[in-house]
Amino acid sequence: MWNWIIPILTLIVGLVGGFFIGVYYLRKQIESMQSNPEMLQQMAKKMGYNLNKKQMQQMQNMMKNQKWK
Repeated sequence: MWNWIIPILTLIVGLVGGFFIGVYYLRKQIESMQSNPEMLQQMAKKMGYNLNKKQMQQMQNMMKNQKWK
């Protein structure tokens, strides 16, 4: 019986732990993008957008107003 319970519990704990580590990493990346306009510009280009200076400022302000915590 323990041969089934321990692997299942280990899997669940690993998935939950991985999820929270991923969320923490994503939040840190977004916080660093707020202060670094070059990273924000690169992200926009990867998504197919070419932002001018005004649009970049609007995006930075929008990200600063978001509640990430």
